[in-house]
Amino acid sequence: MAAAKKGRIKLTQVGSPIGRESSQRATLRGLGLDKMNRSRELEDTPSVRGMIDKVRHLLRVETVG
Repeated sequence: MAAAKKGRIKLTQVGSPIGRESSQRATLRGLGLDKMNRSRELEDTPSVRGMIDKVRHLLRVETVG
């Protein structure tokens, strides 16, 4: 049985974590983002979506593919 192909999403940090809660800064680090205008391409999983939801005001999210 073939494994289902998961989608990918591209995250770009557009907001600064300065003055934000430490948990939001840690979430950005967990997503692999540490500086403004940096981008990462990640698998679209429920855990990643939950992290995105927590810091959605600091990110731009695009679907890849």
